[in-house]
Parts: sequence; C-alpha cells; structure tokens
Amino acid sequence: MLNKADIPMEALEGPLSNLQLELLKAFSHQLSEQDLLQVRALLAAFFAKKSIEIANKVWDEEGWTPEKVDQLLHSKIRTPYKGK
Repeated sequence: MLNKADIPMEALEGPLSNLQLELLKAFSHQLSEQDLLQVRALLAAFFAKKSIEIANKVWDEEGWTPEKVDQLLHSKIRTPYKGK
C-alpha cells in the first residue's frame, strides 16, 4: 500500500500531469493487490523501454562503441570539487 510518505514532494505540489490525471480516471476503483502489482510492473516496463530507446538513440547519434563504453568504465573521470 502506498503511503503519503512514499510519494516524492514534487508530485504533491502543483497541478497533476496528464499521465496522473489519466491514471486517476482509469483506476478510480480499488484493485486487488495482485492487479496493482501487475499495473506497477507494466508501468515500470513501459518506462524502462522508453529509457532504452532514448539511450539507443544517443548511442547511435554519438557513435558509441563497446570499446568506448569499456574505456569510460575503466577511467577515473571525476568532477573536481570546489572548496568553500
């Protein structure tokens, strides 16, 4: 069960997004716990797929290769911290 404490503060402020409104309309009735878990899995799969599509597009546009990724994984690139 989702508690108010589980919801990010930015989701509680301002107007609802079009997705939030659509989900509220679609699920204005109680779901079983099993159905709720299935809907969560469905939403997670949807957003994971969208993320992969975006990453693949950037990969292609930037001309990334497995070698480039391996190079980045083994590099020590860090953002320097500025002292106060």
